[in-house]
Amino acid sequence: MIELKNEKIAIPVVLFAGLLWSFGPLVVRYMDNPHMVPWQYIFGRGLTIFLILNLYLYFEEGLNFYKNYKKIGRSGIVGGCGLGVAMITFIYSITNTSAAVTLLCLAAMPFFTAILAYLFLKEKISINVWVSIFIATVGIIIMAIGNTEKNSFLGFLFGVTSSIGFSVFSVTLRWRKETPKFTTVAVAGLFCFIFATIMILITKQTFFATSYNSTLFSLHGTLVCLGLILYSIGSKAIPAAELTLLSLTEVVGGIFWVWLPLFGINEVPSTNTIVGGFFIFISLVYYSLIMRWNKRYIALN
Repeated sequence: MIELKNEKIAIPVVLFAGLLWSFGPLVVRYMDNPHMVPWQYIFGRGLTIFLILNLYLYFEEGLNFYKNYKKIGRSGIVGGCGLGVAMITFIYSITNTSAAVTLLCLAAMPFFTAILAYLFLKEKISINVWVSIFIATVGIIIMAIGNTEKNSFLGFLFGVTSSIGFSVFSVTLRWRKETPKFTTVAVAGLFCFIFATIMILITKQTFFATSYNSTLFSLHGTLVCLGLILYSIGSKAIPAAELTLLSLTEVVGGIFWVWLPLFGINEVPSTNTIVGGFFIFISLVYYSLIMRWNKRYIALN
């Protein structure tokens, strides 16, 4: 895989990856009745991710790329399923609540990862990380209080579940570090594809939505893949604590795009979302700065 060793070049690459991801909520908002076609969305996005990542692995490693699947082990299967659950619950979150709530739930992912790593990998959590987790928890509670309507609260719960699913993926990569990352993500795409196929057959829906929606499904899957490839290339030259801060590009950008009148969505976050998001933002900044100063951290790789 291509690696960047120059941090000055790697930082814009990672920021651009976050920028690509930030367009995801906007793509979903442009869909026709997205709450009516979640399984078609998951089917199309999962298939796109699986195909693009395997194509990328083929260009990187040639015909032997399939051997990565033999190395995946239990950690890769668990991680792929966790990431698959995160992808599925993402669409149910963002179609039941605001993009801001969904994205801010995902922003709390480093703290869910730290807790899961503590529980299952016995990784120690410093007092500073516990402080960050506490601040983020306050923010999440404030957002939950502001989402008391049935559908909105359901979207909030799906957002938290999605964040935990991504955290499971991150922890499994640390559980067995030789687990091939891209192959694990490809497994997640395959998981979504198979699960969506089963649900579509059970509910007797059609596999493909309108050509317009199908194009948007594939576009979102492509944005996810390209962002992941760029993020992985650039992350080798950047400390994990700084990557946590850089990942805020997706959150801030995602909220901004659906609010910007230019795109015609005009989705304004509620007061509770803004206040709760501020607490999460502060917790991430505190977490990143402290971890950088101490040169010890529990972070996503």
